[in-house]
Amino acid sequence: MDSRETLDQELEQILKWEKEQKDLFIWDKIGRLPFAMLDKVMPKAIKQKIGDALNEVGQYVQNGGKFLVQKKKVAKLLQEEAERSGHSMKDHTYRLEEDAEAEGTAQIHSVEHLPLEVLDRVADIITESRTKFAAAQGAATGIGGIVTIAADIPMVMGLSLKVLQEMALCYGYDPDDPQERIFIVKCLQFSSADIVGKKAIIDELAEYDNPDKQVQVVSQMQGWREVFNSYSESFGWKKLFQLIPIAGMVFGSVSNKNTISDVAEAGKMLYKKRLILQRLK
Repeated sequence: MDSRETLDQELEQILKWEKEQKDLFIWDKIGRLPFAMLDKVMPKAIKQKIGDALNEVGQYVQNGGKFLVQKKKVAKLLQEEAERSGHSMKDHTYRLEEDAEAEGTAQIHSVEHLPLEVLDRVADIITESRTKFAAAQGAATGIGGIVTIAADIPMVMGLSLKVLQEMALCYGYDPDDPQERIFIVKCLQFSSADIVGKKAIIDELAEYDNPDKQVQVVSQMQGWREVFNSYSESFGWKKLFQLIPIAGMVFGSVSNKNTISDVAEAGKMLYKKRLILQRLK
Protein backbone atom coordinates (compact mmCIF):
# COMPACT_ATOMS: atom_id res chain seq x y z
CA MET A 1 0.00 0.00 0.00
CA ASP A 2 1.24 3.52 -0.75
CA SER A 3 2.44 5.62 2.16
CA ARG A 4 0.61 8.83 3.05
CA GLU A 5 3.64 10.78 1.90
CA THR A 6 3.49 9.11 -1.53
CA LEU A 7 -0.24 9.78 -1.81
CA ASP A 8 0.27 13.46 -0.88
CA GLN A 9 3.00 13.80 -3.51
CA GLU A 10 0.86 12.18 -6.20
CA LEU A 11 -2.09 14.40 -5.28
CA GLU A 12 0.14 17.47 -5.52
CA GLN A 13 1.16 16.46 -9.06
CA ILE A 14 -2.47 16.07 -10.08
CA LEU A 15 -3.39 19.48 -8.65
CA LYS A 16 -0.48 20.94 -10.63
CA TRP A 17 -1.81 19.23 -13.78
CA GLU A 18 -5.25 20.73 -13.15
CA LYS A 19 -3.75 24.23 -13.09
CA GLU A 20 -1.89 23.55 -16.33
CA GLN A 21 -5.19 22.83 -18.09
CA LYS A 22 -5.65 26.58 -18.40
CA ASP A 23 -3.20 26.54 -21.31
CA LEU A 24 -5.37 25.61 -24.28
CA PHE A 25 -4.03 24.40 -27.63
CA ILE A 26 -4.70 26.55 -30.69
CA TRP A 27 -7.35 24.15 -31.98
CA ASP A 28 -9.14 24.38 -28.66
CA LYS A 29 -9.06 28.18 -28.87
CA ILE A 30 -10.47 28.04 -32.38
CA GLY A 31 -13.17 25.72 -31.05
CA ARG A 32 -14.38 28.48 -28.71
CA LEU A 33 -15.57 30.58 -31.65
CA PRO A 34 -19.32 31.25 -31.64
CA PHE A 35 -21.36 28.17 -32.44
CA ALA A 36 -23.41 30.16 -34.96
CA MET A 37 -20.28 30.65 -37.09
CA LEU A 38 -19.53 26.95 -36.94
CA ASP A 39 -23.10 26.15 -37.91
CA LYS A 40 -22.75 28.19 -41.12
CA VAL A 41 -19.59 26.52 -42.41
CA MET A 42 -19.98 22.98 -41.10
CA PRO A 43 -21.27 20.54 -43.75
CA LYS A 44 -24.62 19.03 -42.88
CA ALA A 45 -23.25 15.50 -43.00
CA ILE A 46 -20.68 16.25 -40.30
CA LYS A 47 -23.19 18.04 -38.08
CA GLN A 48 -25.51 15.05 -38.38
CA LYS A 49 -22.76 12.61 -37.43
CA ILE A 50 -21.71 14.72 -34.44
CA GLY A 51 -25.33 14.86 -33.35
CA ASP A 52 -25.69 11.10 -33.70
CA ALA A 53 -22.49 10.56 -31.71
CA LEU A 54 -23.72 12.81 -28.90
CA ASN A 55 -27.02 10.93 -28.90
CA GLU A 56 -25.00 7.79 -28.26
CA VAL A 57 -23.43 9.54 -25.27
CA GLY A 58 -26.90 10.33 -23.96
CA GLN A 59 -27.96 6.70 -24.31
CA TYR A 60 -24.76 5.63 -22.58
CA VAL A 61 -25.55 7.87 -19.59
CA GLN A 62 -29.08 6.48 -19.35
CA ASN A 63 -28.59 2.76 -19.85
CA GLY A 64 -25.00 1.87 -20.71
CA GLY A 65 -24.74 0.82 -24.32
CA LYS A 66 -22.43 -0.90 -26.74
CA PHE A 67 -19.23 0.78 -25.54
CA LEU A 68 -18.57 -1.50 -22.57
CA VAL A 69 -15.10 -3.03 -22.58
CA GLN A 70 -14.05 -6.54 -21.63
CA LYS A 71 -13.04 -6.31 -18.00
CA LYS A 72 -10.92 -9.46 -18.14
CA LYS A 73 -8.47 -7.82 -20.55
CA VAL A 74 -7.79 -4.94 -18.17
CA ALA A 75 -7.61 -7.39 -15.25
CA LYS A 76 -4.98 -9.40 -17.11
CA LEU A 77 -2.88 -6.28 -17.72
CA LEU A 78 -3.13 -5.38 -14.03
CA GLN A 79 -2.17 -8.88 -12.97
CA GLU A 80 0.81 -9.02 -15.32
CA GLU A 81 2.08 -5.61 -14.24
CA ALA A 82 1.52 -6.43 -10.56
CA GLU A 83 3.49 -9.66 -10.83
CA ARG A 84 6.24 -7.87 -12.75
CA SER A 85 6.52 -5.45 -9.84
CA GLY A 86 6.46 -8.15 -7.18
CA HIS A 87 2.85 -7.73 -6.08
CA SER A 88 0.12 -10.36 -6.00
CA MET A 89 -3.43 -10.08 -7.30
CA LYS A 90 -4.26 -13.70 -6.58
CA ASP A 91 -7.32 -12.91 -4.52
CA HIS A 92 -8.30 -9.73 -6.30
CA THR A 93 -8.70 -10.61 -9.97
CA TYR A 94 -12.01 -10.90 -11.79
CA ARG A 95 -14.12 -13.99 -11.27
CA LEU A 96 -16.72 -15.02 -13.81
CA GLU A 97 -20.29 -15.53 -12.67
CA GLU A 98 -21.27 -19.20 -12.79
CA ASP A 99 -25.01 -18.89 -13.25
CA ALA A 100 -26.37 -19.02 -16.79
CA GLU A 101 -28.10 -15.64 -16.64
CA ALA A 102 -24.81 -13.85 -15.94
CA GLU A 103 -22.69 -15.94 -18.30
CA GLY A 104 -19.82 -13.96 -19.78
CA THR A 105 -20.01 -11.15 -17.23
CA ALA A 106 -17.37 -10.44 -14.62
CA GLN A 107 -17.18 -8.92 -11.17
CA ILE A 108 -15.13 -5.76 -10.71
CA HIS A 109 -11.72 -6.48 -9.22
CA SER A 110 -10.11 -4.79 -6.24
CA VAL A 111 -6.96 -2.67 -6.54
CA GLU A 112 -6.90 -1.97 -2.82
CA HIS A 113 -3.54 -3.66 -2.28
CA LEU A 114 -1.84 -2.41 -5.44
CA PRO A 115 0.39 0.69 -5.39
CA LEU A 116 -0.41 3.64 -7.65
CA GLU A 117 2.71 3.07 -9.75
CA VAL A 118 1.30 -0.27 -10.95
CA LEU A 119 -2.07 1.25 -11.79
CA ASP A 120 -0.38 4.17 -13.58
CA ARG A 121 1.73 1.86 -15.75
CA VAL A 122 -1.32 -0.08 -16.87
CA ALA A 123 -3.13 3.19 -17.63
CA ASP A 124 -0.14 4.33 -19.69
CA ILE A 125 -0.01 1.03 -21.60
CA ILE A 126 -3.69 1.37 -22.50
CA THR A 127 -3.25 5.03 -23.47
CA GLU A 128 -0.34 4.25 -25.80
CA SER A 129 -2.26 1.42 -27.45
CA ARG A 130 -5.43 3.46 -27.95
CA THR A 131 -3.68 6.57 -29.27
CA LYS A 132 -1.79 4.50 -31.86
CA PHE A 133 -5.04 2.92 -32.97
CA ALA A 134 -6.76 6.32 -33.12
CA ALA A 135 -3.92 7.77 -35.24
CA ALA A 136 -4.13 4.89 -37.72
CA GLN A 137 -7.91 5.15 -37.83
CA GLY A 138 -7.78 8.92 -38.41
CA ALA A 139 -5.33 8.48 -41.27
CA ALA A 140 -7.47 5.79 -42.88
CA THR A 141 -10.69 7.80 -42.66
CA GLY A 142 -8.96 11.00 -43.76
CA ILE A 143 -8.14 9.66 -47.21
CA GLY A 144 -11.53 10.35 -48.78
CA GLY A 145 -12.44 13.66 -47.16
CA ILE A 146 -16.14 14.09 -46.34
CA VAL A 147 -16.99 10.66 -47.76
CA THR A 148 -14.96 8.76 -45.15
CA ILE A 149 -15.05 11.29 -42.29
CA ALA A 150 -18.69 10.38 -41.67
CA ALA A 151 -17.49 6.99 -40.43
CA ASP A 152 -14.71 8.54 -38.35
CA ILE A 153 -16.82 10.64 -35.96
CA PRO A 154 -18.80 7.85 -34.23
CA MET A 155 -15.66 5.72 -34.13
CA VAL A 156 -13.73 8.43 -32.28
CA MET A 157 -16.60 8.98 -29.86
CA GLY A 158 -16.88 5.26 -29.19
CA LEU A 159 -13.13 4.93 -28.66
CA SER A 160 -13.19 7.92 -26.29
CA LEU A 161 -15.83 6.26 -24.12
CA LYS A 162 -14.02 2.93 -24.21
CA VAL A 163 -10.67 4.37 -23.13
CA LEU A 164 -12.37 6.18 -20.25
CA GLN A 165 -14.01 2.92 -19.18
CA GLU A 166 -10.59 1.31 -19.21
CA MET A 167 -9.18 4.15 -17.09
CA ALA A 168 -12.01 3.50 -14.61
CA LEU A 169 -11.11 -0.19 -14.46
CA CYS A 170 -7.42 0.61 -13.97
CA TYR A 171 -8.21 2.46 -10.76
CA GLY A 172 -10.76 -0.03 -9.47
CA TYR A 173 -14.07 1.53 -10.54
CA ASP A 174 -16.84 -0.34 -12.33
CA PRO A 175 -17.96 1.35 -15.60
CA ASP A 176 -21.16 -0.73 -15.52
CA ASP A 177 -22.30 1.30 -12.50
CA PRO A 178 -24.70 4.09 -13.59
CA GLN A 179 -22.94 6.51 -11.26
CA GLU A 180 -19.62 5.72 -12.95
CA ARG A 181 -21.14 6.30 -16.38
CA ILE A 182 -21.86 9.88 -15.34
CA PHE A 183 -18.30 10.30 -14.05
CA ILE A 184 -16.95 8.96 -17.36
CA VAL A 185 -19.04 11.45 -19.35
CA LYS A 186 -17.80 14.22 -17.06
CA CYS A 187 -14.24 13.16 -17.93
CA LEU A 188 -15.14 13.30 -21.62
CA GLN A 189 -16.62 16.75 -21.14
CA PHE A 190 -13.53 17.90 -19.23
CA SER A 191 -11.17 16.91 -22.04
CA SER A 192 -12.71 19.48 -24.41
CA ALA A 193 -14.02 22.14 -22.02
CA ASP A 194 -12.68 25.70 -21.85
CA ILE A 195 -10.96 27.13 -18.76
CA VAL A 196 -14.22 28.00 -17.01
CA GLY A 197 -15.72 24.62 -17.86
CA LYS A 198 -12.68 22.68 -16.60
CA LYS A 199 -12.75 24.52 -13.29
CA ALA A 200 -16.48 23.88 -12.89
CA ILE A 201 -16.06 20.15 -13.58
CA ILE A 202 -13.14 19.86 -11.15
CA ASP A 203 -15.29 21.50 -8.47
CA GLU A 204 -18.21 19.18 -9.26
CA LEU A 205 -16.05 16.05 -9.04
CA ALA A 206 -14.17 17.10 -5.90
CA GLU A 207 -16.72 15.32 -3.70
CA TYR A 208 -18.16 12.92 -6.22
CA ASP A 209 -18.32 10.06 -3.72
CA ASN A 210 -20.28 12.20 -1.26
CA PRO A 211 -23.92 10.95 -1.52
CA ASP A 212 -25.26 14.47 -1.02
CA LYS A 213 -23.18 15.82 -3.92
CA GLN A 214 -24.02 12.95 -6.28
CA VAL A 215 -27.61 14.09 -6.61
CA GLN A 216 -26.45 17.50 -7.86
CA VAL A 217 -24.16 15.98 -10.50
CA VAL A 218 -26.89 13.63 -11.74
CA SER A 219 -29.30 16.56 -11.96
CA GLN A 220 -26.80 18.56 -14.03
CA MET A 221 -26.38 15.69 -16.47
CA GLN A 222 -30.09 15.80 -17.33
CA GLY A 223 -29.22 18.65 -19.66
CA TRP A 224 -26.25 16.91 -21.19
CA ARG A 225 -27.04 18.23 -24.69
CA GLU A 226 -26.38 21.79 -23.56
CA VAL A 227 -23.39 20.66 -21.54
CA PHE A 228 -21.82 19.20 -24.68
CA ASN A 229 -22.10 22.31 -26.86
CA SER A 230 -18.44 23.04 -26.21
CA TYR A 231 -17.52 19.47 -27.11
CA SER A 232 -19.48 19.69 -30.34
CA GLU A 233 -17.74 22.95 -31.28
CA SER A 234 -14.15 21.86 -30.72
CA PHE A 235 -14.75 18.42 -32.18
CA GLY A 236 -16.38 19.93 -35.25
CA TRP A 237 -13.52 22.30 -35.96
CA LYS A 238 -10.99 19.49 -35.74
CA LYS A 239 -13.00 17.48 -38.25
CA LEU A 240 -13.13 20.44 -40.67
CA PHE A 241 -9.38 20.14 -41.24
CA GLN A 242 -9.92 16.53 -42.19
CA LEU A 243 -12.21 17.31 -45.12
CA ILE A 244 -9.36 17.74 -47.63
CA PRO A 245 -8.93 14.43 -49.48
CA ILE A 246 -5.50 12.78 -49.08
CA ALA A 247 -4.17 15.70 -46.99
CA GLY A 248 -6.91 14.77 -44.54
CA MET A 249 -4.84 11.70 -43.68
CA VAL A 250 -2.37 13.87 -41.77
CA PHE A 251 -5.03 16.02 -40.14
CA GLY A 252 -7.12 12.96 -39.27
CA SER A 253 -4.21 11.07 -37.75
CA VAL A 254 -3.02 14.00 -35.61
CA SER A 255 -6.54 15.05 -34.62
CA ASN A 256 -7.67 11.59 -33.53
CA LYS A 257 -4.42 10.88 -31.72
CA ASN A 258 -4.63 14.15 -29.79
CA THR A 259 -8.32 13.64 -29.01
CA ILE A 260 -7.84 10.18 -27.52
CA SER A 261 -4.63 11.23 -25.75
CA ASP A 262 -6.44 14.15 -24.08
CA VAL A 263 -9.41 11.99 -23.14
CA ALA A 264 -7.20 9.24 -21.68
CA GLU A 265 -5.12 11.77 -19.73
CA ALA A 266 -8.24 13.38 -18.27
CA GLY A 267 -9.63 9.98 -17.27
CA LYS A 268 -6.35 8.87 -15.72
CA MET A 269 -5.85 12.04 -13.68
CA LEU A 270 -9.45 12.41 -12.49
CA TYR A 271 -9.86 8.76 -11.53
CA LYS A 272 -6.43 8.68 -9.91
CA LYS A 273 -7.26 11.80 -7.88
CA ARG A 274 -10.49 10.19 -6.75
CA LEU A 275 -8.71 7.01 -5.64
CA ILE A 276 -6.01 8.98 -3.81
CA LEU A 277 -8.59 10.99 -1.87
CA GLN A 278 -10.34 7.75 -0.88
CA ARG A 279 -7.07 6.21 0.28
CA LEU A 280 -6.15 9.32 2.27
CA LYS A 281 -9.42 9.02 4.16
